[in-house]
Amino acid sequence: MHAYLRYALERQEEIAALIQRLVEAESPTDSPESVDHVMDLLIEVNRDLAQSEVVPSPRFGKHLKLTFGGSGKSQSRQLLAIGHADTVWPLGTLRQMPFRKEEGRLWGPGVLDMKSGLVIFLYAMRLLREMKIAVNCPVVLLVVSDEEVGSPDSRPLTEAEGRKSRAAFILEPGTGLSGKLKTARKGVGRYLIRVEGVAAHAGVDFQAGASAIVEAAHQIQEVAKLSDRALGVTVNPGVVRGGTRSNVVAASAEIEVDVRAVTESDARQVGERLSKLQALDPRCRISVEGGPNRPPMERNSKIAALFESAREVGREIGLELEESATGGGSDGNFTAALGIPTLDGLGAVGEGAHAVTESVLLERIPERIALLAGLISRASSEDVGGRFA
Repeated sequence: MHAYLRYALERQEEIAALIQRLVEAESPTDSPESVDHVMDLLIEVNRDLAQSEVVPSPRFGKHLKLTFGGSGKSQSRQLLAIGHADTVWPLGTLRQMPFRKEEGRLWGPGVLDMKSGLVIFLYAMRLLREMKIAVNCPVVLLVVSDEEVGSPDSRPLTEAEGRKSRAAFILEPGTGLSGKLKTARKGVGRYLIRVEGVAAHAGVDFQAGASAIVEAAHQIQEVAKLSDRALGVTVNPGVVRGGTRSNVVAASAEIEVDVRAVTESDARQVGERLSKLQALDPRCRISVEGGPNRPPMERNSKIAALFESAREVGREIGLELEESATGGGSDGNFTAALGIPTLDGLGAVGEGAHAVTESVLLERIPERIALLAGLISRASSEDVGGRFA
């Protein structure tokens, strides 16, 4: 057995205990105090391992930067790992969905997305230190507090750290129960279409009205036509609001639209077409707000080389890694768009993110720790870094 795997297997109980501690510290994005508590726990358990820097946020919980010092040429560009402490689960979820260890899995809100991923990274760094494995550059773990709502506050921080980095490792879950790494992600756009109509009494003066709801129904059909499955473009009018009472011709309506695209050019084209929507009823007016939320993570030669390095590490510890593309976005979209070699899906292996079945496979945690440790050690080397940095 590879020494890295043996290290992680011997510590499986304490690793699971730390995951439990983080999961039971509920941390929905809209509860800054709860997210701050998770950040404080991360600082506490890493006092002997990393320097901590807290970055306040005006709207969300604080962000956290943990710096693990490297040996050798300390002036070398850093390696960056990115995770998030916030979850989609509201406070009190643990009462109906408690943390538990059953059927070879760990269960609980946020266990897969992504508190296990944070613990996997921390134990990879602990492994490297305790086994005295050379890491020839600083390693930074950036934990943000607003990822689940699109990272509106933390994006500049992520991009600033990305520009200082030779590579970025994203601690989101792997794809499916096979745990495939992610080398491409679609970009995400969010738009709000507002429709203004003319109100009127539906019984007394129906013809004087111009229904914003009827106009919105027409626009929904036009928006849906922008999807192009062959190109990987999906345009989803997911939320519709409008009207006040059934006996009033609706004066206003809104449509929230989610856009996913594989390439920047496709995302731009959809945005342009949305901005040119025209009302069918000339008495109605249409306005469109919003735009791209996350740029696409497009697979390129740098990302491919970084994945190949991970495959080589995997083979050394007895794993055959595969890659995948996904329609979901992550903070890795930001670093990849800057040209930083980015590898995503390095967190836990499991299923049920954002669902009551959220769980991770316990037996797969040691291999992910070993993989990250080997990849960090290798990527910190100038020889290996030259392949993709």
